[in-house]
Amino acid sequence: MAGKKTRKQYWERNLKYLIILLSIWFIVSFGFSILLVDYLDNIRVGGFKLGFWFAHQGSIYVFVILIFVYVYLMNRLDKEFHVEEEERGKP
Repeated sequence: MAGKKTRKQYWERNLKYLIILLSIWFIVSFGFSILLVDYLDNIRVGGFKLGFWFAHQGSIYVFVILIFVYVYLMNRLDKEFHVEEEERGKP
């Protein structure tokens, strides 16, 4: 990666991804599981109330999916800015 401007663009994009993904996780884990639980409990999924499902399983599933999305986005960003990972075991 060459230049100060390029590094700044890379980190701005990285922080943008982090803010968006963490906001999604906050909305799902706090919003759906705590704030909107009474409204979501009126909807049933597989016999369980949706608010209950988000509180116990849904937010964890969303978090794992967001990890994979972040890895995908960062790999794409690394290719765009020509950032190579160091290979392990190389002298």
